[in-house]
Amino acid sequence: MSTNREQWSSKFGFIMSSAGAAIGLGAIWKFPYVAGTSGGGAFLLMFIAFTILIGLPMLISEFIIGRGAQKEAVSAYYKLAPNSPWTITGKLGVVGCFLLLSFYSVVGGWVLIYTVLSIGGQIITPGAAYPELFGMITSTPSWTLMGLAAFLLINIVVITFGIQNGIEAASKYMMPLLFIFFIVLVVRALTLDGAMEGVKFFLNPDFSKITGESALYALGQSFFALAVGFSCMVTYSSYLDKKVSIPNSAGSVVTMNIIISVLAGLAIFPVVFAFGFEPAEGPGLLFMVLPAVFSQIPLGEMFLAIFLLLFLFATLTSSFSMLEIIVSAFIENGKHSRKKISWISGIVMFAAGIPAALSFSLFGDFTIFGKNIFDATDYLVSNILLPLGCLLIALFISLRMDKQLVKEEFLLGSDISPAMYTAWNILMKVLVPATIVVVFISTSGIF
Repeated sequence: MSTNREQWSSKFGFIMSSAGAAIGLGAIWKFPYVAGTSGGGAFLLMFIAFTILIGLPMLISEFIIGRGAQKEAVSAYYKLAPNSPWTITGKLGVVGCFLLLSFYSVVGGWVLIYTVLSIGGQIITPGAAYPELFGMITSTPSWTLMGLAAFLLINIVVITFGIQNGIEAASKYMMPLLFIFFIVLVVRALTLDGAMEGVKFFLNPDFSKITGESALYALGQSFFALAVGFSCMVTYSSYLDKKVSIPNSAGSVVTMNIIISVLAGLAIFPVVFAFGFEPAEGPGLLFMVLPAVFSQIPLGEMFLAIFLLLFLFATLTSSFSMLEIIVSAFIENGKHSRKKISWISGIVMFAAGIPAALSFSLFGDFTIFGKNIFDATDYLVSNILLPLGCLLIALFISLRMDKQLVKEEFLLGSDISPAMYTAWNILMKVLVPATIVVVFISTSGIF
């Protein structure tokens, strides 16, 4: 690896940073409400199947492309497939991350606002109406824009410090704490009266709920939750040492992601049923359920504040990867400083996020195909651009990338059997692209 290029300081740091990129709003915020609107247990089964059979091979592929090229997302495809149409894959990743971060930062702002309010003891109060509180925050332009700006400011500051001193330093200590507090939350949720109805909804699959659209949502959620499809992990793995096993690292990230997603469901749905919320509540589900849970725990306000701080961190570690792919694309040639590009990107991102931030207030009546700007952007990114990006990456690594380099990167750093490489290769050549195409066709109503 070139001497002037940063590296992760350790395998643990890389795995925690990659897990941080993957485990964020996708697993904690989005998974419960998408599962709630898409059949509960049936959606969970589809999500796990897609994550293992499609998401894991895709994550390995992005790791291979990034470390094989030792370049960030845009430059990686130029290096591995010069003067070819494949270079559009990296550019799609940058555009996709830009759109994703434009609405992701809005939710990050909500988390930040809730964190500040919780620290001030202003959420859990006698007679508090949590759905009304969420509605007030999201429908007040000054609140949402302030949250958006503050969330992006934190991103800018961390990204200016680079890989080891910024992203890795932030990730490797706080991610384990997130797991611990999630377990505390699940234990309390399961002891509530009526909690088992929520567990039944989440774990007992109703296969009549499986449709082409719910399958597309599950596929998109597996990509969203693992941060694959936009080449974020190509950029992250470009800083990875050759001694680290790519399949083992990817397996660790996927395992942690599935565990957190299941814990999120077990924490949320028992409370949903115990307190009479609707499982199909939508994007605000988590913000209504968390305060309800912690209000039932001694010192609940303190625990809510701590959990929200950790939730904010998980949200930030995911957004770091999105901003990093944008910033790294402009600093790779050495003509621009990381600090300058980080600030410019953050300011442009704030402007781009304003429409999504105002989707529940000033722009509430503006719809695109029946969805507000926030939901329309989410749908475009999660259910169209992410699967398209994954399809392009799957075809690229199967049809265009040098086969010897692919095999070498897969096997480096461990004693993994060549049979594992063969199995992964078959998945990437056949199952991954076929599944993406079939789910798309099914959703279109052709069959």
